[in-house]
Amino acid sequence: MSERFYLYDDLENTKTRFVSFMGENQRFDLAIVRSERHYGKQLVLDMQGSRFAILGADDLEEEGYLEHVFNMSEEEAGELKEFLSEFIC
Repeated sequence: MSERFYLYDDLENTKTRFVSFMGENQRFDLAIVRSERHYGKQLVLDMQGSRFAILGADDLEEEGYLEHVFNMSEEEAGELKEFLSEFIC
């Protein structure tokens, strides 16, 4: 068996927020992870849809990005964007 080659193997303290809320179109169950790893961006996990993205304020403004990453309609993505805009800066 060959020796494993690690690109990195770091441990980091993170702050994780678990939040669930009802939008007009669907329920959102999210885990939002803050760390120093992603240059100020946060790891947002959609626990119902089994999808995730590393998001910053610039990503929230990119047209169609949330729809694509989280496989949701424009209306659903609008609700998610409204929520995430409250604390992702």
